[in-house]
Amino acid sequence: MTEKEMYALMNANPGFHLATMDGDQPRVRGMFLFRADENGIIFHTASTKDVYAQIQKNPKVEMCFFGDGTQIRVTGVLEQMFDDELKEEIFNHPSRKFLQAWKEKGIAHLLQIFRMKNCEAVTWTMETNFAEKKPIVLCKE
Repeated sequence: MTEKEMYALMNANPGFHLATMDGDQPRVRGMFLFRADENGIIFHTASTKDVYAQIQKNPKVEMCFFGDGTQIRVTGVLEQMFDDELKEEIFNHPSRKFLQAWKEKGIAHLLQIFRMKNCEAVTWTMETNFAEKKPIVLCKE
């Protein structure tokens, strides 16, 4: 699978699982991708959530996307983004209408954006179940 095909699968299947560490205990939860392309894999959360605190303590994470019988696991380090234009783009995106309530309640400042770059991805399908994993680098700088 090529890098562009991976981005296409991620964007077509924006629900993904994110693994973080809470001390020595792994934590996994479902998340909602904003965008994946050569500039990074971008998602957001609230600063009040446990996942936010876990990322602050240890930004090394793994993401797992699944679609069309293919699993993509992406491993890397998250960077927090402080980009007001991107934040507005997220708030105004049709897939993020649920965030309008944050603005109405005056809690828009809770939105925190993360990006993963220079990460490694491996794919899995039933057909390649026993094949050697061949990591490829995504979102190269």
